[in-house]
Amino acid sequence: MTTRTTRSEKLDLRLSAEAKRMLAAAASAAGRSVSDFVLESALGRAEETLADRRSFQLDADRWAAFSAALDAPTRDMPRLKRLLNEPGIFSGRDPA
Repeated sequence: MTTRTTRSEKLDLRLSAEAKRMLAAAASAAGRSVSDFVLESALGRAEETLADRRSFQLDADRWAAFSAALDAPTRDMPRLKRLLNEPGIFSGRDPA
């Protein structure tokens, strides 16, 4: 998951005593320091969170369909156009 690099940055964290005990118990069960356990867990969760925002994979048929949809001419959508042209509740304009 992570390569061994020099750790030069610090992250401070406030947590409850119960949360600290749980992290310490989990780190101990994994045979890791609390710092290593928390860092590895947080980075794993960060990778999961960002995964679908970085790339997605499609087989050849789905890629062709996706590319065709991107290349297709736009469709006229009058209801959506009307909605996007209406003043918003925060615009300060009178809707009439």
